[in-house]
Amino acid sequence: MTGRPEMFDFEGISMVHYFTENWENVQNFQARPDDILIATYPKAGTTWVSLILDLLYFGNTVPERQNSIPIYMRVPFLEAVLPKIPTGVELADNLPTKPRLIKTHLPVQLVPKSFWEQNCRRMNVAQPEPGDWSSYLQKFMDGKTVFGPWYDHVCGYWEKKQTYSNLHYMFFEDMVENTEREVERLCSFLGLSTPKEEREKVTQSTHFDVMKQNKMANYSTIPVMNFSISPFMRKGKVGDWKNHFTVNQDNQFEKHYQEKMKSTTLKFRTVI
Repeated sequence: MTGRPEMFDFEGISMVHYFTENWENVQNFQARPDDILIATYPKAGTTWVSLILDLLYFGNTVPERQNSIPIYMRVPFLEAVLPKIPTGVELADNLPTKPRLIKTHLPVQLVPKSFWEQNCRRMNVAQPEPGDWSSYLQKFMDGKTVFGPWYDHVCGYWEKKQTYSNLHYMFFEDMVENTEREVERLCSFLGLSTPKEEREKVTQSTHFDVMKQNKMANYSTIPVMNFSISPFMRKGKVGDWKNHFTVNQDNQFEKHYQEKMKSTTLKFRTVI
């Protein structure tokens, strides 16, 4: 089993080597005008949106994809250099589909310039996900998690959205509350005239419990994932933080959150 990587400072944020070893090629990646970039903070619903988009675009035209090609090959992780699979850049460059669906966890300032120059569409899914626990909570508040501070990540894309019309912001809470509504909004953003029956089919196919059991979607076939510790897909719930925070931690985090978010119009819900 591959050992845990060490974090280090890189371009102003915390990183691990899996996402920096191909940096020159990542930054020089040539986007196309019809590319769709799924830009998220880690554990924020990335796979959910990836699968929804793949089904919307290719569920009928290339149905065999769903049963034979893992999601990380259909929607490459641009900056990733992982064992036993091609780099994210190589996978993206060789995607046979149009549009190309590409995933990144990079903060807005590190996204390759060509994505902005080509006016590509993108969407950002955002949801704070604490993980495992007391020391991690402190690291989270200190911004010492991989891909940098959550606050900078979600606010950076939110501010970009104010001047960049091809950016669609999605919230995990909204998707859990009403997936069909959010799929409809996504289709509208993308200019897709997908029939209601097809949207309903996509919604059913991307129910959390269905995705969690789908080997082509749940990352169980990727070498760096140790499912004996934890599945890649956790619970798909909103409000699970109540099962982790002590009263003191909740008070401490609430003060920290309010301070960090006081200068933005971006608003999140923590319960639905």
